[in-house]
Amino acid sequence: MPWLTPDKHQEDVEAAREIVLRRLDRSAAPRAALAQLLARKGTDPRVAEEVLDRLEAAGVVDDAAYAATLARTRFAEKGAARRAIAEELRRKGLGERAISGALAQVSGDDEVGAALALARKRLRATRGLDPVVRRRRALAALGRKGYSQAVALGAFERALAEEAGEDR
Repeated sequence: MPWLTPDKHQEDVEAAREIVLRRLDRSAAPRAALAQLLARKGTDPRVAEEVLDRLEAAGVVDDAAYAATLARTRFAEKGAARRAIAEELRRKGLGERAISGALAQVSGDDEVGAALALARKRLRATRGLDPVVRRRRALAALGRKGYSQAVALGAFERALAEEAGEDR
């Protein structure tokens, strides 16, 4: 690699910093995504690391906060299970420490409650269909959201029992 003069190095750092800050103006992003962005832009890996380290030290790049926000959003708005949220966070390049911290916000009881709400919704939408079809559709919807088979089955059976109680 050619020797960088101090001025050239500073120019490269400023250019990389601008790229990252422009990206962060649109929305938060994990460090791994920002590193990929800089790599795509042809930024020297050492310059990229220096810029990201500085922004992380300043609190501008915060993987733990990003993971916590994403976990809250995915759970509250989409009803995603902890397993699905963890997989998404891993795909985004977050570390296990940030992931476990984010998932601590969602308790097992919260997850069971969200699964039950989704099962009730699915059963309402499939009223009048064959019971086998209703079961398959409800369990498939819960599975797509990342719920374990045990949680999905428990939520489905409870929602079905509640529905049977209403029909009396």
